[in-house]
Amino acid sequence: MTLAVDLTTRRGTFAVEAGFEAPAGSTTALLGPNGSGKSTIVSSIAGLVPPEVGTVVLDGTVLDGPASGVYVPPERRPIGVVFQDLLLFPHLSALENVAFPLRARGVRRAEANERSDRLLRRLEVGERADARPRDLSGGEAQRVALARALVAEPSLLLLDEPLSALDVGTRARVRDVVRDELERFGGVRILVTHDPVEASTLAERLVILENGRVTQIGTPEEIRSAPRSRYAADLVGVNAVRGVLEPLGEGTGRLIANEGELVVPWPEWYEAGEVIALVRPVDVTLWPHRPEGSARNVLRGRVTSVAVDGERARVRLASTPPLVAEVTLGSVERLGLRAGTDVWASFKAVEVELLRP
Repeated sequence: MTLAVDLTTRRGTFAVEAGFEAPAGSTTALLGPNGSGKSTIVSSIAGLVPPEVGTVVLDGTVLDGPASGVYVPPERRPIGVVFQDLLLFPHLSALENVAFPLRARGVRRAEANERSDRLLRRLEVGERADARPRDLSGGEAQRVALARALVAEPSLLLLDEPLSALDVGTRARVRDVVRDELERFGGVRILVTHDPVEASTLAERLVILENGRVTQIGTPEEIRSAPRSRYAADLVGVNAVRGVLEPLGEGTGRLIANEGELVVPWPEWYEAGEVIALVRPVDVTLWPHRPEGSARNVLRGRVTSVAVDGERARVRLASTPPLVAEVTLGSVERLGLRAGTDVWASFKAVEVELLRP
């Protein structure tokens, strides 16, 4: 069983173009910043926002095909959805919310309630079956919404930012519940999130979406080793600059980008067009004054943020191009690094890795 999406859809003036496949038995995450079009794709797959062109095909059955006039309404699609704002019916109990999809399909009340109660107990909220949504905690409401999506045994499970409304402590606990349920579910699993930790811990495959376009598809390891955009590079913690090359001689070249220029090793495979330059933050050295030495890349920039993680700190610079450096806490203290501080950054040309886009 596979979900195949190849569509162009629109909300207002914002157009989203997406093409990807998601097989059963593993979780595919749609990962991107807020406003990138993730929820619009979910709405199209669910049948709430029909695409302008293209197709949505699940297990060989066309759910959307504007060119051929095919459109399967939401209530007839074998899809379970957990929306970002949950959308539990406020006037129904937790049990009644979960039983609703079954009752809508004509299942007798007693059977629907029995199946719903069994699922709520599995998700450890059985004792809250009679509670209204307003009386549920965030974690309890999330589990009820997950139960409602699963109760009809759909072929496709869509989770739209399932943990975004939870506090930090609850999020960690519910993430474990979601992971367990995803592993139990044998159909196609689509997770929509802007959280790279959530995507990397819950999904085996990532589809990165930026400004309404798919920019990269791969496993977390593949994207970590070769990010194709600045957003993807930020997710995996490296600097990425996209531009064209001109030769400098002696095995080096100049990368010319909109954000600035870098000196890089000349790749033997380069002929023309754009490349992506990757620089690891640990290879960027910070200085209080312009450094002397052999480093070919020396840039000045103002610190915009300092994020401490254990014994290390990630320092963002408004240089040209912008950079992230990873330094020790001792360096933070010694250099007086804080937002607004002007510093110099340096790294060698050989420390730049070049990739084809």
